[in-house]
Amino acid sequence: MLTDWFTIVAQALNFLILVWLMKRFLYKPILHAIDEREKRVAAELADADAKKAEAQKERNEFKHKNEELEQQRAALLSKATDEAQVERQRLLEEARKAAAALSSKRQETLRNEEHNLLQAISRRTQQEVFAIARKALTDLATTSLEERLAEVFTRRLREMDGQAKAGFAEALKTASDPALVRSAFDLPGEQRAAIQNALNETFSAEIHVRFETAPDLISGIELTTNGQKVAWSIADYLASLEKGIDELLKEKDKPGAKAEPKPEEPAPEAKSY
Repeated sequence: MLTDWFTIVAQALNFLILVWLMKRFLYKPILHAIDEREKRVAAELADADAKKAEAQKERNEFKHKNEELEQQRAALLSKATDEAQVERQRLLEEARKAAAALSSKRQETLRNEEHNLLQAISRRTQQEVFAIARKALTDLATTSLEERLAEVFTRRLREMDGQAKAGFAEALKTASDPALVRSAFDLPGEQRAAIQNALNETFSAEIHVRFETAPDLISGIELTTNGQKVAWSIADYLASLEKGIDELLKEKDKPGAKAEPKPEEPAPEAKSY
């Protein structure tokens, strides 16, 4: 069999041309495309890694911020709880103080009302006793209560002890104003003259006297000058009686206390202040 070298050379040349054409127009673009794709994929992977790292970083920052916010929330909640507790205690304390003040004020009001009522009862009792005594003296002794009181007062002036008399005499000497005689009733001229004479005789001098009516004395007469006072009134006896009754009631209110008769106190004498 004869070898056709021309055909072989032609085929080899065609093959080489084909290989060159494929390498020139097919393999290089394909390899270039593959290289470009690998670079793009590598860049995308790198970008993805960068984004992943950024996302992880943001996630960590978010977690950290969330933890900080949780701590701040817990701190604020604890602070608010403490402040609420303090405010609650303050309001409770204010409420207790207000309740105590209200109770104290109420008790004080009740005490004042009781005191006023006792004063009103005492004053009314004194007035009633005065009216009864005046009527009894008028009916039985044929003399007015005012006259009798003036007689008792002048007698008490003359019976003053030495110390009280000396103190009152000194007050009369140093006084710039006349001595003041106050009575629960308007003294007639005869009784005023009797009191004036008793003063002059008691202190051995001409005493200047001014007379006034003072219904609050409750059937009584008082002499005042330069801070000194001599007084006598039915109110003194009633005060002594009121004191005895008050002590008896207090003794009765004590637990287990037995009522025992108390010795009668003597009637009060004329007072010198």
